[in-house]
Amino acid sequence: MSEDEKVRENRIRRAAERQGMQLQKSRRRDPRAIDFGGYMLVDASSNTLILGGSPYAYSASLDEVETYLFDRK
Repeated sequence: MSEDEKVRENRIRRAAERQGMQLQKSRRRDPRAIDFGGYMLVDASSNTLILGGSPYAYSASLDEVETYLFDRK
């Protein structure tokens, strides 16, 4: 992960926290695993999955999470 990507991930993580959500990243280390490098967005108060749980856990990309957080009405 490049420095720019890490900065972007941290910015999105902070935005999620301000909106009462938690950004979770897959801890998988095997690049061939289906959920490697994926994300989930979870409601912090109820621990309810918001994004990235279908069709498998950590299925959202950073782009999808960013779109969800910044382009919602």
